[in-house]
Amino acid sequence: MKHIKIDPVTRLEGHGKIDIFLNDDGEVANCYFEVPELRGFEKFAQGRPVEELPRITTRICGVCPEAHHMAAAKACDDVYKVQIPPTGKKLRELMYNTFFCADHTVHFYALGGPDFVVGPDAPASERNILGVIKKVGLEIGGKVIELRSKCQEIIQMLGGKKIHQVTALPGGVSRGINEEERKKIEEYAKFFIDFGQFTFKIFDDIVLKNKGYVDMILSDPYIQDTYCMGMVDENNKVNFYDGKVRVVDPDGVEFCKYKPSEYLEHIAEHTEKWSYLKYPYLKKVGWKGFVSGKDSGVYRATPLSRLNASDGMATPLAQAEYEKYYEILTGDKSGKKPVHNTLATHWARIIELQYAAEKVMELVKDPEITSPNIRAIPTEVPHEGIGIVEAPRGTLTHHYITDEKGIVQKANLIVGTTNNHAAISMSIKKAAMGLIHKGVEVTEGTLNKIEMAFRAYDPCLGCATHTLPGQMPLIVKVHDSNGEIVNEAKRD
Repeated sequence: MKHIKIDPVTRLEGHGKIDIFLNDDGEVANCYFEVPELRGFEKFAQGRPVEELPRITTRICGVCPEAHHMAAAKACDDVYKVQIPPTGKKLRELMYNTFFCADHTVHFYALGGPDFVVGPDAPASERNILGVIKKVGLEIGGKVIELRSKCQEIIQMLGGKKIHQVTALPGGVSRGINEEERKKIEEYAKFFIDFGQFTFKIFDDIVLKNKGYVDMILSDPYIQDTYCMGMVDENNKVNFYDGKVRVVDPDGVEFCKYKPSEYLEHIAEHTEKWSYLKYPYLKKVGWKGFVSGKDSGVYRATPLSRLNASDGMATPLAQAEYEKYYEILTGDKSGKKPVHNTLATHWARIIELQYAAEKVMELVKDPEITSPNIRAIPTEVPHEGIGIVEAPRGTLTHHYITDEKGIVQKANLIVGTTNNHAAISMSIKKAAMGLIHKGVEVTEGTLNKIEMAFRAYDPCLGCATHTLPGQMPLIVKVHDSNGEIVNEAKRD
């Protein structure tokens, strides 16, 4: 049996590898997505005062600390059963949508973009942000950097720090904004909205006008029919910060909609001996293995999934792009026919970028945003709380159980990428099976196209490895001064 290894997988957050095994006929027999790292923050949380977790859990990852900050804060609100004032909630949302603008921009231009802008078969040394800038020009690169800079300035203003934010507390936030700061954010929000429109123009020119790219997006190796998950507001429109979690089946029919407190009624987690990953699945369907379809409990929680789980976007420019997206990909702009083309996730991501930009403008122009009423002091005895937000990579759940003094006894985190572990494994296997055949040369470009199935999920493995199977496998090698191994100990 021949073994093809992609190690490491590139342009992701964290570390991962892909092992592909071919049978004697040269066809793909199996494919494994492996993650050789462990974080274990659920254990770190135990014994800590629950109000510290919005600060501690941001350390899980420097890529999306805002997501963990908000999910932890919402879980703390629930632990103390405290209702935060409207301004406190709006300030949290303002920072959170700013974060979405920055995060989606990084993935589109720096991580996913090189495959389309430079080309999937281009040399690996060119498939990066520098290759993108060389292809599209310094002006575009400058706009990307400017957006990131403006977003970080707002996040520091609202969150206290550019990364590992400290502002959210049980019952609200620690600081508000004044009129001068509000005006600056409004000015920046206009730039974000224009940047979203600018990004659609780039996507249209580079991707949609390239028949080869469109054919690849629509091709069978990149299609995965699964259930789709996303948070929606009371009108079933996409919402990143608050609402209910909605799941639709592969045909787009609502399967369930639940409040954060009900997540254990709907979601269970499966483990495999060969991975530190957990594999969430729909409890009422059951774990049927790494297979797709309505009879499998596997679901996806991605930008593509959020659009499928919703009935549209809550802002006008994003809604117009939502309708265009569905009309081109399914022929039905209502979104009732779901999109299962994995590579279309990149397109869905920039629709969300546009929505986040418009949402920042909507929030910063709200008359209440400068109110000093930003926090309600908790008075209830703490016990248990669950907070859910949409992270850029998927639905993020924080669940804490405390004693009567608020000391955490148990914590469970289902993070964005964790939702997609099974689907990622299935997607890379299907791409490999569609691209690798007997007599076909397996080039660097071929392997990159398999990575593209993985990369569309924008996986962040720094915070997505949680299962702790007793003892961590470990190999210790002792070298002498000449570099020779003189002793070796192994635990597996």
